[in-house]
Amino acid sequence: MRYLYLLLFILSLNACQFKDTPQANLVIAENPIVAHRGAWKTKGLPKNSIASLKEAIALGCTGSEFDVRMTSDEVLIVTHDAEFNDLIVDSTTYSDLSKYKLKNGETLPTLKQYLEAGMTNNTTTGLVCEIKPSKIPGRNTLLAKKVVDLVKQLKADPYILAYISFSYDILKEIRTLDQTAKTQYLDGSKAPDELKSDGISGLDYLVYKLKNKPEWISSAKANQLTLNAWTVNKAEDMDWLIANHFDYITTDEPELAFKRLKHHPTATGWKLVWSDEFNTKGKVDSTKWAFDYGFLSNQESQYFTDSLKNARVEQGHLIIEAHKEKIANKDYKSTAFKNKSWLQYITKIDTAQYTSARLKTEGLAAWQYGRIEVKAKLPKGVGLWPAIWMLGENRAQVSWPECGEIDIMEHVGFNPDSIFGTIHTKAYNHMNNTEKGKKIHIEKPYDTFHVFALEWTPEKMDFILDNTVYNQITNEHKTTAEWPFDQKFNLILNVSVGGMLGGREGIDNSVFPQQMTVDYVRVYQKDNY
Repeated sequence: MRYLYLLLFILSLNACQFKDTPQANLVIAENPIVAHRGAWKTKGLPKNSIASLKEAIALGCTGSEFDVRMTSDEVLIVTHDAEFNDLIVDSTTYSDLSKYKLKNGETLPTLKQYLEAGMTNNTTTGLVCEIKPSKIPGRNTLLAKKVVDLVKQLKADPYILAYISFSYDILKEIRTLDQTAKTQYLDGSKAPDELKSDGISGLDYLVYKLKNKPEWISSAKANQLTLNAWTVNKAEDMDWLIANHFDYITTDEPELAFKRLKHHPTATGWKLVWSDEFNTKGKVDSTKWAFDYGFLSNQESQYFTDSLKNARVEQGHLIIEAHKEKIANKDYKSTAFKNKSWLQYITKIDTAQYTSARLKTEGLAAWQYGRIEVKAKLPKGVGLWPAIWMLGENRAQVSWPECGEIDIMEHVGFNPDSIFGTIHTKAYNHMNNTEKGKKIHIEKPYDTFHVFALEWTPEKMDFILDNTVYNQITNEHKTTAEWPFDQKFNLILNVSVGGMLGGREGIDNSVFPQQMTVDYVRVYQKDNY
């Protein structure tokens, strides 16, 4: 009987131990935010401290990243630099290193202490373990083995979101030690195909490297690799990564990342389907943009070209630039417009006095419904008329205005503090003074980037300036004369000079050259339409 009680006692202990196992309640948070070296910045905590780890857990981050090194007596510690308090970690004992406290009074944490802290009162936050390579021959293999052994000893595996390192050999060694381990390479030098073939399960690269090679994003997704980026502290970089559905965003600013995530279009179900971030140099991407040429309409004074002077990509931006310069008109005395009285003015101009550019996605991309978003700074001066707008794909068949026109943003230089959002249709157009449009005040349109957006559904259109809806047009459910917007539209970006609207108060020739600077163009759509 005594043995029976003893057996029952042992079984009860095991049952309690299983019940209290921390990972039993671990459900990784459904957000991409990884606090870099913990959430340390807002409260002034030490990086890589247990306090900063606990703060990341309190914020509900999906992950908290930390750095691991090994002392001369083979103690695994959590610290970033190769030196701690002027002592070289590789050649100093933990006893000597731990004499010096972190700025909040914490003792320099061992990996064991850090993992145990990360497994306590934590139901949401995974641990991202960066293993810092050593310069001592043979030490990296030992380092990887000791880290994996300790994780298994503590049964911390469920908490390890990923092992990351600048050492490819360390990651491959971890893969050998634990076939189920998630690994991410930090260096940014290897394409996703190579990572996949070597059994590395993800990449964690600097943002600029991914912007310079956006094809790696689609390749990583195709290879089912996890996508991470470091260290992402600018709102615009966070927005880009969120738009591109990155699995993780490693940041010193987790609070800011949560704010950007909350207000991002993806938070309301929009999914990125097309974009241009303008991260090349020189000519625009011909797979995304085509050009219009010459004089076109509206009695405008500029001559559209594809010259680099008028349209180019530089320093991460698209530049559409208007110049005061002469250029011969290819359509002077042309008979091509004999049946189009409103274009006869074109044939009477032998030499244009201004040049600019008009880019379009016609023939390359078009969308029916969506959120079209353009971040840009506008050109300044009386006579300038920049626009971000769309035309129906059936224009060649039914002509304007039956095809429909959506002016996401128009600005005229003689009205420097306003922009307009307007639609033109057969029933509502400026030729009959029946167009539907509204304007909104804009602060510093020439010095500051603003986001001009359209959210377009089968029921309505919202015209948006920096997240403020200033014009809403609803579908009256009459005919295509009122609502020709249940079809695909292509996008147009241009800077015009003069014309029926832009030139109402003349042209100030002293302002040239002037440019519209575009940071990005993004098109989102929803699954249900």
